[in-house]
Amino acid sequence: MDLDALIERLTAENEEFRRLRTEHHAHDLELQELTRQVPSTSEAQWRGSELKKLKLIAKDSMEAILRQARHSVTA
Repeated sequence: MDLDALIERLTAENEEFRRLRTEHHAHDLELQELTRQVPSTSEAQWRGSELKKLKLIAKDSMEAILRQARHSVTA
């Protein structure tokens, strides 16, 4: 199974994966909005750092689910 098909399957069937994917997307949108703000305040910079961390946590968790799903498909 290719990666895109696996992601689609997990999105449809795995509530945790779907939640993480939604969170990652929401953090990305908020981060994009923050980067458009001029001038950037220290509060915005702090929030940007937090959003980057939250995105990374969500992505790492999604990757762990993908690894587990790949392993169960090949096993």
